[in-house]
Amino acid sequence: MEVLIQAAQLILSLSILVILHELGHFIPAKLFKTKVEKFYLFFDPWFSLFKFKKGDTEYGIGWLPLGGYVKISGMVDESMDKEQMKEEPKPWEFRSKPAWQRLIIMLGGVIVNVVLGIVIYAGILFTWGSEYIPTEGLKYGVYADSVAVNMGLKSGDKILAVDGEKIEKFSDIQMNIIINNAKQVTIERDQKQEEITLPEGTISGLIKNQKSFLEPAIITEVKEVTPNTPADSAGLLPKDIILGIDNSPTPFFQDVVAYLKDRPSEAVVLNIKRADELIDLPATVGKNGMLGFAITPINEQITFSTEKYSALESIPAGVNKAYDSFDNYIKQMKLVFEPETEAYKSLGGFISIGKAFSPEWDWQRFWSFTAFLSIILAIMNILPIPALDGGHVLFLVYEIVSGRKPSDKFLENAQVVGFVILLSLMVLANGNDIMRLFQ
Repeated sequence: MEVLIQAAQLILSLSILVILHELGHFIPAKLFKTKVEKFYLFFDPWFSLFKFKKGDTEYGIGWLPLGGYVKISGMVDESMDKEQMKEEPKPWEFRSKPAWQRLIIMLGGVIVNVVLGIVIYAGILFTWGSEYIPTEGLKYGVYADSVAVNMGLKSGDKILAVDGEKIEKFSDIQMNIIINNAKQVTIERDQKQEEITLPEGTISGLIKNQKSFLEPAIITEVKEVTPNTPADSAGLLPKDIILGIDNSPTPFFQDVVAYLKDRPSEAVVLNIKRADELIDLPATVGKNGMLGFAITPINEQITFSTEKYSALESIPAGVNKAYDSFDNYIKQMKLVFEPETEAYKSLGGFISIGKAFSPEWDWQRFWSFTAFLSIILAIMNILPIPALDGGHVLFLVYEIVSGRKPSDKFLENAQVVGFVILLSLMVLANGNDIMRLFQ
C-alpha cells in the first residue's frame, strides 16, 4: 500500500510539473501565432490513452510517464519530423519567427518551473511555516552511527560549525558537509571545543550511505509502560531512565533499541536510575526484540523552533528557499563530475524519486518535494544539451549574437547527439536504482 501511495504522489507531482512546464512553451507560442500541433502529458509512442483536437492542436495523455511535450510546427524537436522541415517555411511555423520570439518560447518552460517553485515554497511557508531543530536545541547532542564514528564523531557531540561556518539548523549539517566537501567539523565534546579533520573518502562514504548518518540523541526516559509486557513484568515505571543493560552503558535510546533488537527472548538486566537511586531490574526481552514501553517524546527532549510567515513575508522567503534549493542542487551536480566522491553512483531514477515521497499522504511533504522537483527540472532543462530546452537556447543565443542560423541538418544531428546523452543518463540513473534493489 505504501508503494502505491508513493507512486500516486509521484505521478500527481510529475503531472503538475509537466503540464505547467509545457504550458510555458505553449502560451508564448500561441501569443506569437505559432502553430502548436500537439500538447501531451506523458509520451505517446504508437498510441495514446486519451486525446481530442481543438483548433489546430491535438491534446492528449500518453501511456509512457517519462515527461510530456508540445510539438511546435516547423521546429527540430524530439519528433524528428524531417519531412516537414524539407518544405518551404510557413508563416505560422517556429522557424519563421524572429530569433527573440523563438528564444522566449524555449525559455518559457524553465521560467514556469522557477516561478512555480517559488510560489509553492511561499505557499508552504505561509500555510505551515518552517519548523526545524536548532543545532543549539540538541540537549544531548547528536547520535552518531558507524559512518559518523568513522568520521571521528561520537554520540553526544554537539556540532557547532562545518569548515568554520556556524550551522543554525540541525537538518543542514549533513548537506553542508557533503555539498561543500567539508574538511573540518567543530564540535563540543565533554564541554570542550574540538576541531575534527574529516578523513579521506568521507564524502564518497556519506553519498554511498544513502541515509542520514546523524540524528538527535535522546535519552531513554520511560513515559509509559504497556500492561502485560516484559517491561511491566520487570517492574519498569514511568520516569525511570535506562542508563545501561547488562552493565553495558546505553546512554541513549538508540543504544537501547540496538541492544535489545539483537537479543530477542533473552534475559537481560536493566540498569535503571529511579529518582536518585540506581537499581537493577531483571527482564526478558520479547520475541520482537522489544520490552514494551514508550519514552518521553522527542519534542519534550529537544527544542523545536517554528518560523511563521505572513502572506507578504512568505514571498521573499519563498524566493530564498527556491534559491537555496537551486544552489544546493548545483553543488550536488558538481560532485557527480568529481570521480573521487563516487557521487555518480548515487544518481537515482524514478524509483529514488518515488521513495522520496511520504509512504503516507502528507500534503506538506508532497508540496515541498514538488517545489524541489520544479527547481530541479528548471536546472536540468536549461543545461546546454541538444534535445533539452537549454540546447535550443544555446543555438538561439548563437544565432542572435552571430547573425547566422545553424542549418536544419546541424540541428537534426545535434538532436540525435542530445538524445544519446539523455538516454545514457536515464540508463545510468535508473540502472543504479535497479542495482540498489538487489543490494
